[in-house]
Formats: sequence, structure tokens, C-alpha cells
Amino acid sequence: MRAAVLLTALTLSAHAQWTLQQSNTTADLRGIDNVGHGIAWASGSNGTVLHTTDNGATWLLCKTPPDAEHLDFRGIQAFDAKTAIVMSSGKGDLSRLYKTTDGCLTWKLVFRNPDKDGFWDSVRFQNEMTGTLLGDPTHGLFYVAESFDGGKHWRQINNKGLHADASGQGAFAASNSSLIASQRMNLALVSGGSNGAFYYADRETTICLDDCSPEESNQDGHLDKWSRDPVPVGTKSPSSGIFSVGFQGPDLIGDEKMQSWRQTGLSKEIGIAVGGDYQKPDDPTHTAAFTINGGKTWQAAVTPPHGYRSAVAYDAPTKTWITVGPNGTDISTDDGRNWRALKPSPADQPDADQHWNALSLPFVVGPHGRIGLLNSTALQPAKSL
Repeated sequence: MRAAVLLTALTLSAHAQWTLQQSNTTADLRGIDNVGHGIAWASGSNGTVLHTTDNGATWLLCKTPPDAEHLDFRGIQAFDAKTAIVMSSGKGDLSRLYKTTDGCLTWKLVFRNPDKDGFWDSVRFQNEMTGTLLGDPTHGLFYVAESFDGGKHWRQINNKGLHADASGQGAFAASNSSLIASQRMNLALVSGGSNGAFYYADRETTICLDDCSPEESNQDGHLDKWSRDPVPVGTKSPSSGIFSVGFQGPDLIGDEKMQSWRQTGLSKEIGIAVGGDYQKPDDPTHTAAFTINGGKTWQAAVTPPHGYRSAVAYDAPTKTWITVGPNGTDISTDDGRNWRALKPSPADQPDADQHWNALSLPFVVGPHGRIGLLNSTALQPAKSL
């Protein structure tokens, strides 16, 4: 009898899924940012930007930024219903930042990639003024730049700790989540490629007055000490590695959200990295790892997600990690040690769990204009029977 009860409980908890929404676009969507209070922004191919102010009941198509019809907007960071910054990914000049302050009625080009060989992967803002850009390695270093004026001006961090292997190492622009930049953590980025997957972290930032060399300093008197730690995700091929990294509640903008985080008791030490080989979406080999010490060491998941995964996020109210990819959705309730698939219930569309690229809970986006909203009871623990 007890076995039957446990089986029923597991079944109930697994019947949690995404409610598909009407996006009014066929663009491939890879950027999503939930601001809260029903406000969210999404971005994708062909210069597409969308936003909602009613929790996804209606998605409004934005005016295309200038000369952006051919751009692939892989990342978006929003601050309210009026203000957002969108990032395109592509070689050289195809990597750009545009900003709107009037609800996307108009856009301003604020930054172009200055390196003809560069390629941007992620943009994250700690608050409305302070942001960070991540790009693939150029001249032997990962491209990391910071802005302190809302994205108007950017300064590259030239630090030898950001060194990349001569070939076969880079970041992935699959979901705008290969970079962490928050008010409670220093910068961190994740990589992949034929030389393996690594977690780079700015472990310590101190004032450097007279004794730091140019390659150590970020040029404003601060000495950044970056570490590089291996992560057991991916299979050492150009198409594999870490595609997304997250810690418990890392992306917090504003004093109110920061105070809310302090009251939750979440740990900044617990994190998840997901990925695999995007050319082998059904291969579960080395698709997730976890850390319990802030990224200093990583362990492979005991039971991994059942395929390549491009995004991961943490749902604090239910203490559940969720990860998505082309072939499905998985959750973990033991901080990444074991993952299990979420399958659509009879009330869901048959493929509600599949064809996803990026997360910003409760929203998920994917190819061909797919947008989903996580059911409000989806991750609630099953009731005892």
C-alpha cells in the first residue's frame, strides 16, 4: 500500500507543465527576462523583441530597432515596462546593444562590438546602471566589459585570469545565461569546447594602488583575481560544454529584491551548470553538474537530465531547480544531484515539455515563437495521500 502511495505522489508532482501562450511571432526566441508584476520581455531572430504587462495574456510586438532586421537578439535585460536593453550575437559588428526607455516605441544603438573577430554571448545587469557583457575569446582572453552608466559606455576588463586556451574554447549564446553578474556575487562565466568546460569566477576584487600590472588590473584601480575551475559537463567537443549556470536566486535588481533574498535563507554557495552537446540533443551524457561551495569544485549529477539542456533556473518557493532543452524539461529537488523529467499531463499539449531555449521563471521561450508560462501549482510538492 505504501508503494502505491509513493507512486501516486510522484505521478502528481510530475504532472506539471508549461501553458503555451500566443506570441504573435514565428521568430526563434532565445532571450527572456521576467521583471515581475506581470512585466516580461522576450527577444529573438530577425530583430524581434516582445513584451507583456499582463503576465503573458497578451504579448506585444515591439518596433524593430534601427538596422536590426537581420540581427539575432540572443539576450535581453529589462528593468520595468518602459526600459530594456537587448543584445544581438554575431561576428564583429553583428554583436550590438540597443536600449529603449519608452516601452520599445523607439530604440537607441548604445554599443557595437569594437572587435571585428568578436562574438557576444551574454549581457547581465546588477542594477539599472551597472552591467556586464561576455564575449568569446579574442587575443587569448574572454571578452568581459562593464558599464556603470546604464549601458552608454563600456570598458573591457583586461585580466590575465580570463585567459582562454589557444583553440577550442568559448562561451555559448544559447540562453543569455552563461554569465552571472549580481549584487551579491562577483562576476562569473562558464565555457565549453574541445578543451573542456570551465567555471571562471572573479573571486576577489581589491583596491590596487601602485603594485598591479596593467594585465592584472581592470584599469580603474581594482585588482581582479579570477579562478578557473573544471566542470564535468560536456564531452570535449566544439559543440559541447556549459550552456547555462545558476545559483540560488542570483539575479536580483533593486533594494527591495535584495532585501527579499536576505530573508529567504538561500545559499549563494549552491549552484547548477547544465549543457551537453547541442548537436546530440537526446544524449544525456554529462548534461549537468552541481556545486555546494560557490563554484570552487563541481560534481557530475548522479541522475542527469535526459538530454542536452540550454537553460537552468531556481524556483525558491518550492526549492526546485528546473532545466529545459529541445527534447524536454527536467526538475531537481535535491540541488542538482538527481533530475527527473516533467511530462505533460492529459490537459497539456503533447509537446508542452519540449522545444525550449531559455528561462526566466515563470516564463520559457523557444523556436518558432514558442512562449510558455509555468503553471502556478506545477512545482508544488505532491500532497500526502
